[in-house]
Amino acid sequence: MAADPDILDELRRLRARVPQLTGALTTGTDGAILAQDTPGVDPGAMATLTGTAHGTAAKLADATGQGEFRELLVRGMYGYVATFAAGSGTAVLTLLAQDRVNLGRLLLEGRRAAARIAELLDSRTTPAKPARAAKPETKAAAKTTTTTRTRTPRAPRTTTTNARTTTES
Repeated sequence: MAADPDILDELRRLRARVPQLTGALTTGTDGAILAQDTPGVDPGAMATLTGTAHGTAAKLADATGQGEFRELLVRGMYGYVATFAAGSGTAVLTLLAQDRVNLGRLLLEGRRAAARIAELLDSRTTPAKPARAAKPETKAAAKTTTTTRTRTPRAPRTTTTNARTTTES
């Protein structure tokens, strides 16, 4: 199957933002590869394992009452494997990272990339809604007046004049 160019572009941008990433793969929940940038790793085997891990993690989250699967993090001796739900049960983003990666950055960028991939997939699967025709104005609608909301001004802050802002040694 040919890789989706938009998703592949997103994976490459993600690898540029997080230099310690060693691979990125997007699959369907069934394990079908949508796009991959995994040098040195067999994408087919990784996709199969990602599908299995996603299914197991989703069952675990459901059985323990934690809700819908969002992400899975595995730490090995040489690095991390992070898996993120991309969309409403349609795709999975899997990232491989070195052990020295900033874990917070990995999770933040992984979540953002998964959201962008979900948007790309959703834009292709949901048909555009036709524009609604404007309703003719009725007499009742013409008679109603709309009131504009105004903001209540904030009260000024009260400060004490004797407040100490520095410490004396």
